Amino acid sequence: MTGIQRGLHGQIVEVMAQRILSGQIAEGATINVPDLQADLGVSLTAVREALKVLTAKGLVDARQKRGTFVRPRSDWNLLDPDMIRWHFADADVRPELLEELHEVRGIVEPAAARLAAIRAEDSNLVALDEALEAMASARDDLAAATADLAFHRALLAATGNELLTKMEVIMETGLAGRDRLVHKAKPSDDPVPSHRRVVDAVRAHDPEGAELAMRELLAKAALDLTEVRGQGRGRRS
Repeated sequence: MTGIQRGLHGQIVEVMAQRILSGQIAEGATINVPDLQADLGVSLTAVREALKVLTAKGLVDARQKRGTFVRPRSDWNLLDPDMIRWHFADADVRPELLEELHEVRGIVEPAAARLAAIRAEDSNLVALDEALEAMASARDDLAAATADLAFHRALLAATGNELLTKMEVIMETGLAGRDRLVHKAKPSDDPVPSHRRVVDAVRAHDPEGAELAMRELLAKAALDLTEVRGQGRGRRS
């Protein structure tokens, strides 16, 4: 392990989290804090501060007579934005996470589209239109992914349901990782028509049409991901 520059608190947290998420430090394992400090090449205080962050996310805990240890996966706060981002930092660790994300989207977003068609206000339609315009004008993978995130965030906001709006926390980082993967592999694919059909149905106050359009969009997204991952397996083999 290459030493980490001192003072980079976030990087220390991320390295330690990746070791746990990847299984390099197993569930239930006791963490030898001095050994970890020496391995990372940082101060003991920096390691302890990083462990406080990981404790808040449910990854580790400390007990008298047992010391600091990795908690069972069932205790991890998997809905934390950082946790989602760390998972997607290495898609090979848990490639099924992309499928799990798609299942969540399949439950949430068609229902969100239906509600948006009933409740969307003019400001919501403006936000959706702006996202479509950004999607159409995107010139690179990052811009395309950013526009896609803006669209799905605007759709959740259009439901008028505060709890549904907060679902963006679950989807944002994972969706960004999925988008960068797909847009990079299929740069000529135009995402605007499938997204525009959702907006058209929302604008027409057509709940059934909005739900159907979103289900069709998600079906296409699943197909794109299957194709991209198939290409990736082919390259690795």
